[in-house]
Amino acid sequence: MFCFIHAADIHLDSSLHGLELYEGAPVEEIRSATRRAFDNLVNLAIDEEVAFVLLVGDLYDGNWKDYNTGLYFVERMGRLHEAGIRVFIVAGNHDAASQITKHLRLPDNVTLFSTKNPEQVILDELDVAVYGQGFATRAVTDDISQAYPQGDPQLFNIGLLHTCLDGKPGHESYAPCTIDGLRSKGYQYWALGHVHNREVVSQDPWIVFSGNIQGRHIRELGPKGCTLVTVDNGEIAEVEHRDLDVMRWSHCELDVSASETVDDIYEQVREGLQLALDSAEGRAVAVRLVLQGACPAHSVLHADRDHWIQEYRALATGLGGAGIWLEKVSIKTKPSVSVDEVLDRDDALSGLLRAIRDMELDASALDELADEISVLRQKLPAELLGGDDAYDPTQPEVLKETLEDIKELLVNRLCTPSMGMN
Repeated sequence: MFCFIHAADIHLDSSLHGLELYEGAPVEEIRSATRRAFDNLVNLAIDEEVAFVLLVGDLYDGNWKDYNTGLYFVERMGRLHEAGIRVFIVAGNHDAASQITKHLRLPDNVTLFSTKNPEQVILDELDVAVYGQGFATRAVTDDISQAYPQGDPQLFNIGLLHTCLDGKPGHESYAPCTIDGLRSKGYQYWALGHVHNREVVSQDPWIVFSGNIQGRHIRELGPKGCTLVTVDNGEIAEVEHRDLDVMRWSHCELDVSASETVDDIYEQVREGLQLALDSAEGRAVAVRLVLQGACPAHSVLHADRDHWIQEYRALATGLGGAGIWLEKVSIKTKPSVSVDEVLDRDDALSGLLRAIRDMELDASALDELADEISVLRQKLPAELLGGDDAYDPTQPEVLKETLEDIKELLVNRLCTPSMGMN
């Protein structure tokens, strides 16, 4: 009996998007998150006394110029060498752009598979054959799995492949292949990379995306880690996920329709953030807070939105524990007053509300407005205009969304009496 670890999409020294500029966030801890998650992987391999570790692509994060990233990796491979643990690696699309991958000499316990053709390594002492091929260029669009050799029926066969499989939302169509195509090779386990969400695609044979070891932005939610596989008498006895991440990403969506006042909402936010912190099991957590629902406090929230965003951020900072930070706060509440009832009346107020409700901008008006706002755009910070959640006020869809917010605010102001904090 032996065990091995399957991990992928390490993205060493990649920053966690959306947090570094947050006031009060521990920048150095955030920047080192991928390293600390990888340290957890190395420690797990040693503690579990695994026979080998599979790293299935995107070890690095593009063309890093700082060789400290590579030197860190070599040192960790040295730890595994001392423990008698072999490591098998295929390059992914991000690795193909990395000079570190191409020029750094690795310890002799590490096998980096060719990027030209599939290779086979046989571990005689375990009766195991490991197959793999890496990416020669960033965009590999052919099904490279077709060239993998047939599995040896006398051995336990493992295939390493960085792939989108038959297509996954949010991931480029790299090295596409099919489940039937992988199954036809006669391997007992396919270790896949590239897709950052863990997924057991098949159990006959086992075809597994281990997911990445550390979430890097708000779209990579929940636990992240690796897959620990136990093999007994040439058959897979157990396949289990092991958490490795040091920081979690979470959505906290709260329906505040039952909250009468902003103080009530504040307490609801406290409870929601505390739950997110507790669910992270001792890890730091980054949360996107979303308030929604029709509530009496809607006008107060929207009248001073920035104030309440800062209140919730301060609340998060004060919760303690491993730390919680708000990646973003979205206030999407609606007025509790029935606007439809007012619209049904025949008076000046209802007429004004109907005019606001029906206000639309055609394409030419949007273009004209975008030209005027372009001056404002030039004054916005670069980090706001770029990244995964970029904001560009000159885009038509952004202008339309802003118009809807203005319409809602005007209607609410007209329909709702002034409210203060209770």
